[in-house]
Amino acid sequence: MELKTAIRPLFFSLALLTASSSGWCAKEVAAAPVKAVNINTADAAAIAEGLVGVGLSKAEAIVAYRKEHGPFKSPEQLADVKGIGDKLVVKNRDRIAVK
Repeated sequence: MELKTAIRPLFFSLALLTASSSGWCAKEVAAAPVKAVNINTADAAAIAEGLVGVGLSKAEAIVAYRKEHGPFKSPEQLADVKGIGDKLVVKNRDRIAVK
């Protein structure tokens, strides 16, 4: 019984250290640079993978819009695509490239 009492603080300390290091690692991953997607040349799969909140159907709508109206002149023009709003453009501003 005394051995359990003596070991319990060690396990608690180990748990705290593990939790602290996990939080540190998550911060490091979040700070990684984001690769931009050129919405004028990328296919639907690349757009869906590269933009947050854009699935395959929205990405296909982006490609269809581009084919019908020509290349995008600015990232903000992406909001003209049905299903893509201003908030989604702002959310992905650092992920959108127009070249």
